[in-house]
Amino acid sequence: MELFESLNTLIKGYLPEDKIALVKRAFIAARNAHEGQFRSTGEPYITHPVAVACIIAEMKLDHEAVMAALLHDVIEDTPYTEEQLAAEFGCSTAEIVQGVSKLDKLKFRTRQEAQVENFRKMILAMTKDIRVVLIKLADRTHNMQTLGALRPDKRQRIAKETLEIYAPLAHRLGMEYLKNELGDLCLKAMYPHRYEVIKRSVEAARGNLRELIQRLSSEMQERLENVGIKARIYGKERPLYYIYQKMQEKQQHFNSILDIYSFRIVVENLDNCYRTLGQMHALYKPRPFQVKDYIAVPKTNGYQSLHTSMIGPKGVPVDVLIRTEEMDLMAQLGVAAYWGYQQQNTSVQARAKQWLQSIVEMQQSAGNSAEFIENVKSDLFSSDIYVFTPKGRIVQLPANATAIDFAYAVHTDIGDRCLGAVVDHQSYPLSQPLQSGQTIEIKTAETECLNELWLNFVVTARARSCIRNSLKRQERSEFIGSTTLHSLDIAPELEAEITLDLLNEQGNLAAVITTIAKVNSNILSIQSEPKEDGILQVNLRISASDATHLNKILHQLMTLNGVVRASCNK
Repeated sequence: MELFESLNTLIKGYLPEDKIALVKRAFIAARNAHEGQFRSTGEPYITHPVAVACIIAEMKLDHEAVMAALLHDVIEDTPYTEEQLAAEFGCSTAEIVQGVSKLDKLKFRTRQEAQVENFRKMILAMTKDIRVVLIKLADRTHNMQTLGALRPDKRQRIAKETLEIYAPLAHRLGMEYLKNELGDLCLKAMYPHRYEVIKRSVEAARGNLRELIQRLSSEMQERLENVGIKARIYGKERPLYYIYQKMQEKQQHFNSILDIYSFRIVVENLDNCYRTLGQMHALYKPRPFQVKDYIAVPKTNGYQSLHTSMIGPKGVPVDVLIRTEEMDLMAQLGVAAYWGYQQQNTSVQARAKQWLQSIVEMQQSAGNSAEFIENVKSDLFSSDIYVFTPKGRIVQLPANATAIDFAYAVHTDIGDRCLGAVVDHQSYPLSQPLQSGQTIEIKTAETECLNELWLNFVVTARARSCIRNSLKRQERSEFIGSTTLHSLDIAPELEAEITLDLLNEQGNLAAVITTIAKVNSNILSIQSEPKEDGILQVNLRISASDATHLNKILHQLMTLNGVVRASCNK
């Protein structure tokens, strides 16, 4: 039972005695089930589930999560079944263990296929119970900590997968300390020499920086005490993988990255966050356009803080994060923090589940396994912008998202019927990236008018999936419709009025006429009238064989560079 004591020390700080007794039962069951099994390090296998359970206990998750962590490999690696687990430890614990367990390797032809299917299974389980992903992340963290006993090629493969999937997954769920640890462990596994060089350099620099960090911290503390604000101030050390990334991405020298002094200020309440921001700007000169308010507009993963960048003594850059105690806990533990508070239906968890559900939708609409994995990676790595609907609702989108991405984020039907966009009261090209702070209004048609060419510039997996699904549905509808018309020998034709706003430039009107001719439509009448701001309004009356043909005409017109807006009346 000596091995259990490390876990017991953690859980007795927050679990009652009756729950600790259940955890102890789970430990004994796991120890017996893994009897005679050893890890690649040569240690008894039970050391791994205990280590995973300790990570879960550090998050202060409930007894079911700790039990599931202890038992997380018994279905996969021992004769234990889910039914046995449910009978002994309850259905909830058994379902979590089943969600974490991998599928039988013999069912798959390739490692990639197995990886995709196991990831899909895990995502489905996560949507039902977020504790599944928390245990999976803890499991991966301990595996990365003990990676040294594996072959170099296997270390590389596992580290690459961790960097591409699990570290960004931790970030998406707001678990920064796990994301940072996984990043550092991956750097160590993939580039051991670079890791050691950066580590030694940071340790050497730490001593040189200590005096200045202490001075800055004292100045900030004194300033806040003088105005009656109680605060805890911490120097914020940059993770090794973060430093490596900056050196790679921006070709920055090591010293230029460390020369930015970062601090975290934790205060008692929301009002003091903004008061502290004002005091910091009075103490040091703020850099223009470098204040970010993630309190008023939280990140998708629930993260809240005020960020500011300033010029400190002797011109040194000083970055400061300001937050409350609860925000600080959320910044470290993310969605896991709310299990510690026993709040299992918070808005943060709801947002996490909503994102996980969007991953399920990606999987359902992806053409193949490889496409699904690429869509997930793209979604995990995206940075975010924040835009608004006309009613003031905040919509979070990845960087470089377009009005089409916005339309599909609001509702699939809005995306499918999108004709044009108005951004901050100005017509806006559908293919142009949006910027944070913009207000977007989508102009819609009465019927679907989506365009296959949208796939060339949308960036969200949701938009891509919705467009592909709608196009497939249209193709089926066209096939059924054409078959029916052919069998009845009917050749319907309709007339429609199209209004276009064109940039009043040479060649744009000619391009419209040529495009309509190319899609086998006749122009019955045409009128044009110059408007303000260099816009030429064109009213066309055209013929089309049916509604599908009319939609195709609108598609083609909207792809023209000179077309700002299009509307149609049958």
